[in-house]
Amino acid sequence: MKVFKDLWWFFKIEKRAYGLGILVLALVSLLTLTPPLIVGVIVDHIVEETLSSSLLAMWIGVLLLVGILAYGLRYVWRILIFGASIRLARLLRNQLYTHFTNMSQRFYQRHRTGDLMAHATNDIRAVQMTAGQGVLTLVDSLTMGGFVIITMAATISWQLTLICLIPMPFMAYLTSYYGTLLHKRFHLAQSAFSELNDNVQESVTGVRVAKTFGQEEDEIKRFREKSLDVVDKNVAVAKVDALFDPTISLIVGISYFLAVVFGAQFVIAEQITIGQLTTFTLYLGLLIWPMLAFGWLFNIVERGRASYDRISLLLEEKQDITDETTNEQKVTGDLNVSISSFSYPGSREHALKEISFTLKEGQTLGIVGKTGSGKSTLIRLLQREYELEHGEIKIGDFRLDAYRLDDLKATFGNVPQDHFLFSATIADNVAFAKPNASLGEIMNSCKLANIHEDIIGFQEGYETVVGERGVTLSWGSKTKNSDCTSRFTKSECAYTG
Repeated sequence: MKVFKDLWWFFKIEKRAYGLGILVLALVSLLTLTPPLIVGVIVDHIVEETLSSSLLAMWIGVLLLVGILAYGLRYVWRILIFGASIRLARLLRNQLYTHFTNMSQRFYQRHRTGDLMAHATNDIRAVQMTAGQGVLTLVDSLTMGGFVIITMAATISWQLTLICLIPMPFMAYLTSYYGTLLHKRFHLAQSAFSELNDNVQESVTGVRVAKTFGQEEDEIKRFREKSLDVVDKNVAVAKVDALFDPTISLIVGISYFLAVVFGAQFVIAEQITIGQLTTFTLYLGLLIWPMLAFGWLFNIVERGRASYDRISLLLEEKQDITDETTNEQKVTGDLNVSISSFSYPGSREHALKEISFTLKEGQTLGIVGKTGSGKSTLIRLLQREYELEHGEIKIGDFRLDAYRLDDLKATFGNVPQDHFLFSATIADNVAFAKPNASLGEIMNSCKLANIHEDIIGFQEGYETVVGERGVTLSWGSKTKNSDCTSRFTKSECAYTG
């Protein structure tokens, strides 16, 4: 039940919804006790031959009233509790998305895209179930089970109640043991799903490359292996999950057996009536749901705990590049670069070594070199995508960390080597840096990049949807599109890869 403690911060935020929802659930549990009691009373009237039409009509009316009231209250608690769990899912998605956008390149070197997507989908769904159906099963099993047992002991026979509860400790032990197994196996299943998700993301993104080199069969084989691993690990989860219901059904069956055997003796001894025994067995039937819910609770909670642990580990990772100052300051002046050495995290090789130059404000500098010589690395250091530990880069009289990250990023206009276009219209992609740009501004930017004539040649013109990652455009068109976007930044410094 540790996950409920971990989610206590959210329960406090939604205390009104959960408080009212639990209260309504308790009322529904109390109402559910009424029908067995009425049935027992009617049975006794039948045995004593005192049941009249008016009396039967009265009890039927009470049953209808209880049913209608329970129906309305069940709708209310679903809105309250399940509505709160949906808000938790939205909150966690927003937290993850904000966290992802604030993290540096180092974070994305450690975590694969598919794994991050699995956290934002499957794991959040499991946590949402814990905050919704998990709370429901916990409260309902405790309230319904508690009310039934108290009613059986107080109104019928406490001795018979104790006899029928003898098998319950065995159920508690077994469900706890199953829950521990389930937690371990579900964690492995979620990890396998993350790997499959990452494999699909890579395969879809690189489908052109796979087709070019004729590697379709290898990709399909790799996918099948990953998919089979996911199936095997989820089957392992299902094998433990499948133990809950049979175990609980067996325990309930034993309780029924004890109720019939010892209840009949109590009737013969005139300690209880036949109507009370009927009510007692119906109450035992009401105990089936709390017991099933209790087993289901372990299933939901252990899945939610494994998923919340995975999400928490991500959210606990700190930003390694943060603002050193809160003062807004215009980034202007000469660019002074003095780099002794720089290596990417986890690499012992120097990506840059002994690089020094000064670029006066207004000057243009061309940097050439073979592939892997460090040209892109230098640009990344200028934007503080990585921290420079050996050396310094200054703009004006200040080091880069003396400026706010937002101010620093706004200083540079970048046309990267790896052009990324969103699945939107050409106009939306061009105006990415300035979403409220007019069509005239977009067209002027495209004319400067010498792509305007190409765009109006499309059937839909600027409203042409480019497809995911710009799949419908050539490499040259993507480059020009990125150039158009960079012009909207009105940056002090522009560079292209």
